[in-house]
Amino acid sequence: MGPSMDKKGSPIAAPGYRFILAGVVLILLGVMGGWPWLIGLGLVSGGFFAYFFRDPERVIPIEPGVIVSPADGLVIRVDEVEENEFLKAPARYVAIFMNVFDVHVNRSPVAGVVKEMRHRAGEYMAASRPDAASRNEQQALVLENSSGRRVLVVQIAGLLARRIIPFVKPGDNLARGERLGLICFGSRVDLYLPGDSQIEVKTGDRVKAGSSIIGRWHEFPPQT
Repeated sequence: MGPSMDKKGSPIAAPGYRFILAGVVLILLGVMGGWPWLIGLGLVSGGFFAYFFRDPERVIPIEPGVIVSPADGLVIRVDEVEENEFLKAPARYVAIFMNVFDVHVNRSPVAGVVKEMRHRAGEYMAASRPDAASRNEQQALVLENSSGRRVLVVQIAGLLARRIIPFVKPGDNLARGERLGLICFGSRVDLYLPGDSQIEVKTGDRVKAGSSIIGRWHEFPPQT
């Protein structure tokens, strides 16, 4: 079964346009005032924001049971944990760190309904730190697939990230690889999967949101 091509149209995530516009304004002011340094600042800032807020199309795997990465970046931890707040069960855990040069649009790892969303205020320490998961500002999102299995995606603000922008709301039905939100500047996404999931990445791997396979599960787990 082959992959599908994600289509969106715009190469820039919508929240990025106002940042790019600020660069354009600086350029115009520099031209009107005859200030080359301001023109240069506008070009650099506008170019950076256009690059940072890029939102490329992705080839989404359509093989049944595949779980895709929710973020671009570096896998910094793979573990087995107890997730007692949302899933309330043993979970397979994958943490992905996004540096400022990674695409920061996050995507749904599975097809499913958004069952719960919860924002928590917190600190802005470096997202690569182990305690960032418990102390930093974050947005948690619970997805439930058609067979009742639940996945938890946690978007975590980092040292430079000061805003988490959700694209979805509770009750939305997402396709695998569909965009679910954006974190402004360097940050991290943690993924919690059911304990019987098969993880296919390791610490040090680089992954891409929507196209890299993080793990697999059987679509219809055995009934107990």
